[in-house]
Order: sequence, then C-alpha cells, then structure tokens
Amino acid sequence: MLSGRWMLSLALLLLCVQSSLTSVLTAASSYEFTAYRMQQYHLGQQKHGCRGAIVVAEARSADEPVLTRRCIVMKVSDLTTEKYLEAQRQNAAAIFILLPQNTSNLPLDVVQSFMVSESKVLLRETLIPVYVVPEDDQLLCMYEEVKQAAASRTSSIFVQVLRSMVTAMGFQILVGTNSPIKPITDNTLVTLEGVLPGAGADLPTIIITAHYDSYGLAPWLSHGADSNGSGVTILLELARLFQRLYSNSSTRPQYNLMFSLTGGGKYNFLGTKKWIEDNLDHAESSLLHDNVAFVLCLDTLANSDELYMHVSRTPKPESPMHSFIQHLEEVVSSRFPWVSLEMVHKKINLVESTVAWEHEHYGLRRIPGFTLSHLEDPKSELRGSILDTMSQVDFRKLKRNGVIIAESLARFMFNLSDKGSPKEVQVFKGHMDFQDSRLSSLMSFLTSVPRATQLLDKEPRQMLLVNSLEHEFRRYLLQVHRHTFRQDKSDPDITFFDQMNQPVMMYRVKPAAFDLFLGGCIAAYLGMVYYAIQNFDFLYTKLKSLVKTKHA
Repeated sequence: MLSGRWMLSLALLLLCVQSSLTSVLTAASSYEFTAYRMQQYHLGQQKHGCRGAIVVAEARSADEPVLTRRCIVMKVSDLTTEKYLEAQRQNAAAIFILLPQNTSNLPLDVVQSFMVSESKVLLRETLIPVYVVPEDDQLLCMYEEVKQAAASRTSSIFVQVLRSMVTAMGFQILVGTNSPIKPITDNTLVTLEGVLPGAGADLPTIIITAHYDSYGLAPWLSHGADSNGSGVTILLELARLFQRLYSNSSTRPQYNLMFSLTGGGKYNFLGTKKWIEDNLDHAESSLLHDNVAFVLCLDTLANSDELYMHVSRTPKPESPMHSFIQHLEEVVSSRFPWVSLEMVHKKINLVESTVAWEHEHYGLRRIPGFTLSHLEDPKSELRGSILDTMSQVDFRKLKRNGVIIAESLARFMFNLSDKGSPKEVQVFKGHMDFQDSRLSSLMSFLTSVPRATQLLDKEPRQMLLVNSLEHEFRRYLLQVHRHTFRQDKSDPDITFFDQMNQPVMMYRVKPAAFDLFLGGCIAAYLGMVYYAIQNFDFLYTKLKSLVKTKHA
C-alpha cells in the first residue's frame, strides 16, 4: 500500500511540474518597431540626457502605483514633470513616449504642457532609458491594453482584480544591443557665409545670421520649424530680395550685406563662436576685421504678435544699431501697430560657460549686435521641442516679421527717414514682396528631415540639406564660403553619443502576476493531494462509510 501511495504521489507531482512548465508562456505574437533615444551629450563639463539604452521589462501604464523595474508607456498627453520624477524615484526600467503621426491635432494645452515637461527633462541626466516612438495601430493597441489593465488592478473589487490577473495579457519590451554606448567626438560644424558687396570701397558691413540646426527630446524627431526654421526661411528670403536691389547699380546701397547660416546653434552657438574666431584670429582679411555696423540674429520668428530685441548693452545714440532699431520701431508703428516691439537688456554673464543668445558671442568680441525673436525668455521651451513642427508655424506672422525686417533694413540703408520719405512707403512690393509659396516651400524643405547637430555631418539626407542651403547662397550671393570646423578629439567642445535609434521587439506574454497566481494554485493543489495521500486510510474509510450509508 505504501509503495502504491508513493507511485501515485510521484505521478501527480510530475503532472503538476509539467503543468507549471507550460505556464511559462511563450509570446503569442511579436512586433518590431524603431524607437528613438533621448538626447545624450556632454557640453563642456555639463552632462545632459539619458545614459541608458538596454530595456528588458514588462510594459506598464504611468497610472500604475508600482513602477519599479517596469517599462512605462505613455502618450504625449500623459507626460508631466511629476510623472517623470516619480518614474525616476521608483527606478523604472524605461520610459516610452508615443508620438502622434500628426501633431497638429493635439490640443494647444497638451502641446504647451508637453513642451514644458520636455525642457525640464532635458536639463537632467538620467540612467533610465527614455525613448520616443511614432504611434501606429499596434502600439496604440498595446497602450490601451496596459491602460485598461492598470484600471483593473487599481479597482477595489477583489474579483475584478483576480480575473484581470488570470485573463489579462502583458507586453514584454526588449531593446538589446551588442555594444556599449560610445562617445562621438569627430563632429564637424558647417557655417555658410555669403556677401552682397555695396557701392563703394571700405564700406560698413551689416551681418544677418541665423542658426539652422534643431533640438528636442529625441534628435531623430527634432525638426525645428519655428526654432529655427523660421529664422533660416526669413534669412533666405532677405537674400533673394536684397540681391535684386544690389544687382542694380542705381539701387545698390553703401553697405556690404553679409549673410551667415551657422551650425551648433542649440549647443552654445558653437558654429558662430568658431566662425568668429576663424575670421578674427586666423584670417588675414575679413569683413569682421573691418567696420561692422551691427549684427542682426534671427531666432524663432514664426508666431506671436510680440517681438523682442535682445541686447547685451543699450546701443549708443547715433550708432548704426540704434538708428536701425528706430527704423524697426517706425515700420512696426506705422504698418503693424498691433505688434508689440520691446527691447530686452541682458548683460553677458562671464561666469557662465554658455551664452543665452547668438549675438552674445559677437558682444564678447566687441561687435555690436542683437537678436530678434518672438520669445522673451532665452530658456523658453519653444526653443527646443519635438513638437516644434509645421503645425506651430503661423505663415502670416512669419511673412509679417520678414517684411518688418526687410523694410527696416531698406529704410536704414537708404536713409529714407532723413530724406522725408513717408513712414508708410513700401520698398518691397509686387514681385519684390515676400512670396507665400516660397515661404511655405522653404519651411517644408527645412522640416522635411530632422536637423539635429549630431546628424548633419553623418546622415546622407541631412548632408544633402546643408548642401542645398549652400546652393541657395550661391544662387543669390557672392563670395560664398563654406567653413567646416572639426573638433579637437582630445578636448572636444561637445561630445555626442551613438545608438540614438534602436530596433525594439515587443512580445505579447502573460504578466508575471499570472505566474505567481498559477504557482499559488499549483501549490494549493499539491498540498491537497499530499494531504489526501498521507491520510488515504482515513479518507477511504470515510468514503466507504458514506457509500454504505447511501445504499442503506
């Protein structure tokens, strides 16, 4: 009898072990997609972005109370600074942010909230891998399921929670890499310059400049429409319009007009800094060596009815810059009275390792200049966001701001105010006006590919974009030069890192809670079987007596 009991016990045990092995559920389905890693770079001694890339974790909603070692999946509307900090506090495995294919449908308050959170996230260094993923049907389905699972787990009804544990399916996120994240120090910055020579010799020079790179949470998704595609678009239109004036000897002013497009604008305006150093410290002759009237930096000009003139020092009366600002005020008050034009004075902080605006690099070399922008705060979240797309551009205001600059420049160069010309006179009109179709095509072209600095000298489409900008310069300007600045690898100004876009596998699996629940059930079952075997005589006697009683 004892031998039979042990044989029965062993058989039941083997059966249960086999059942428990089948509970380790292989994925019912899998899905592969590409995710784009958050910025990671060192600017001098300052470290920014996420240092992690590998993810092996179960997907969970941000609404879950426990996020430790979980991959948090959220939409743009879900991201807040509080949720991000909570994920860090709980040591989450990763954060995946789903980005809509068409961001123009996002409500304005959602866009603003995300941009604010995004700017704060970018200020911090983190070990948690943060990825941005363009939405698709599969990912949205996964998001909805983990959202519903979170709602079920937070329910107070025990039966619903138990049913969710048993029946729900989970998602395993896997981002694997065969090599560690490596620094990239062989970065190059390209600055383009071109000139429209004035009528005469030894003339003062006006410099109009804008940076052309973009910035955001993920480099591969940063298109930079307003910041600073708007500045580049206006600059290229100014080059086209003034080329017509300079091509005719009767309308050529007594100023050299230089245009400059610089790289590295989102990283302390490194392209501008290197270009100034190259012209002043290394070149034997340069227009920067001579008489520079002023520098006008164009930065974020595609929105708002407010314009701010950012200066490092108040321009002296009778100076060319002071006179030009007066013409700006005249044009705005006479033709666009609803536009607010205000001067913002901010001294250059020599203690800081970075500058706030592009003109400050010129100010450090005692070259007068200012930045024109619709942003008052240099730390505004609008200066770097993956949501800065074409939907953020108001083309009417972009054109209006371009007209204000063009008319003011013309009135200054030709001294129209002192000649008694009416304030309402238009220099640029008809075929000489800003063209809506050209503004739209230029902006579409600039936002067609991400213009993150770390991509511009590595990726074919980005390199083609820079070549196209050079072609535009050669189309309208003379003395066009392409300056390429290579970093010193031993002491780089900026260090980027690789693995910014990663293949991701998503597996559909039973959640870990299901295995725990099933393991508990198996343990209880084995306990009952063990009890039955150990008390077989007693149970057999009881069962036999019950059968006899029933027959009687």
